[in-house]
Amino acid sequence: MTTLTVSALYRYPVKSLRGDAHAALEIDARGFRFDRHWMVVDERGHFLTQRQLPRMALVDASVGDDGGLTLRAPGMPDIAIAPAADTRLPVTVWKDSVDASLAGPEAADWLGRFLERPCRLVQFAPDVVRAVDPAFATPADQTGFSDGFPFLLISQASLDALNARLEHPLPMLRFRPNIVVTGCAPHAEDDWRVIRIGEVVFRVVKPCSRCAIPTIDPATGLRGPEPLRTLTTYRRHGNMVFFGQNLIHDGPGRLETGMRVEVLE
Repeated sequence: MTTLTVSALYRYPVKSLRGDAHAALEIDARGFRFDRHWMVVDERGHFLTQRQLPRMALVDASVGDDGGLTLRAPGMPDIAIAPAADTRLPVTVWKDSVDASLAGPEAADWLGRFLERPCRLVQFAPDVVRAVDPAFATPADQTGFSDGFPFLLISQASLDALNARLEHPLPMLRFRPNIVVTGCAPHAEDDWRVIRIGEVVFRVVKPCSRCAIPTIDPATGLRGPEPLRTLTTYRRHGNMVFFGQNLIHDGPGRLETGMRVEVLE
């Protein structure tokens, strides 16, 4: 029997900017530490993503152990951003409204110049709780600036099955997962309900419905018809296309690549 293992871990410090791979990541109450910990918002405090601004796909974001953020983009000088001050700004993510910490004007200027529109950068405040949709969660479950859940898991076999149907294979980062697992059949994750990785137990609570972001090439910021055109032919349910599973964790811990994944239910 093939052993099911973690083959990759990804974190996205700023919502909808580029993520990076890690050999190990710490889990806190909201998910991976510093995952979707920052967010770009418009002048009304409404969240901005690659759906509106595909150029966001070209911005690298990395975070240091002290919580400081560094942004890099083509044609722009690198900018180091200290953890946000106490200035608060009401912001919205879909139907949720929270008070966030506002980063300095230098970050707003840098992002505004590259994204070619006025915007601001905010950080998730340490004393704020954003609850997960109670239709899928317990009252204690929370997340940061993710679309709705702390984790997204995709199996490598699921991507391999998709790429076998595509003329040009796509990298896993098109789908922005947090956890990639190897050693199962394509879309086996659809049937999981509870898994354990190391000492951390995860509830598999909802298939991930896909928006247009996977159609944006992270190398160029340009849109194309794939992979949604192909996924629609075999992963469509109603008017939605599903790929990957949303997870909620039951407590803090640490994940490392190579860890065994146990399917408990």
